[in-house]
Amino acid sequence: MTDVLRYTAFSEDPAGGNPAGVVLDASGLDDARMLEIAADLGYSETAFLTAPPEGLGGAEGRAFTVRYFSPKAEVPFCGHATVATAVALAERIGPGELVFATPAGTVPVSVTASEEGLRAVLTSVEPYVEEAGPADLAEALAALDWPEADLDPGIPPRIAYAGARHLVLGAATRARLADLAYDFPRLEALMRRLDLTTVQLVHRAGPAEFDVRDPFPVGGVVEDAATGAAAAAFGAYARELGLVPVAAVLTLRQGEDMGRPGVLTVELRAGDPRVRVGGSAVRIP
Repeated sequence: MTDVLRYTAFSEDPAGGNPAGVVLDASGLDDARMLEIAADLGYSETAFLTAPPEGLGGAEGRAFTVRYFSPKAEVPFCGHATVATAVALAERIGPGELVFATPAGTVPVSVTASEEGLRAVLTSVEPYVEEAGPADLAEALAALDWPEADLDPGIPPRIAYAGARHLVLGAATRARLADLAYDFPRLEALMRRLDLTTVQLVHRAGPAEFDVRDPFPVGGVVEDAATGAAAAAFGAYARELGLVPVAAVLTLRQGEDMGRPGVLTVELRAGDPRVRVGGSAVRIP
């Protein structure tokens, strides 16, 4: 019988953040079984660990291959499941440095301990930001039932990547962000065509503070509660478009509208295109 652990990431409260499944030994599982486990669990993602590939690096016993499955399909990268997995490992082998070989590339993770508990910080693969086509933007807004006038012109639409692709849309008001009722099949069809993992809906709450929501129909769930991959992509986007300095620490709040509040910390460093995303994780009883 496969041991499936349950953790929530980006919260110190099991009732907050984003739940993820973690399978620390998936060596005997094929793709179909991993997908079945993820679907049975019903979380937005479940992480499956196996032995690292040759030459990955990292300390012995602290490097792994990681794959991520939503209830509907494998995804190339998942931030909250990475944080959850790193904390689950740290509880067993101690805090410190980990290296994960993911379908998107190599992702180092650092886990530290404090009085508040364990905290993991992942370093993304190299990101990119590209234009969103006018027709695609119009279709996304139609699926969301958002008038174009409700967009924040200071957060222009773009597709951003830091391990997975996300369409970034800025909400002009917090009320606009809070009102999320979209056409699930229509948005899913657009996202599949554009190879998007989520749509990152953003409202700027301060110079370095943002409220975010992430519709995730391609994963079989209406909304993701705390999305580390999208946070990394947004960090790259915010830096490239000059919304924040090239070296900055951003706070993203997510999940409040779902009753599962979480906090994601995004760090940008001068001279390093990669983005660091950190947060707490705790086991779900």
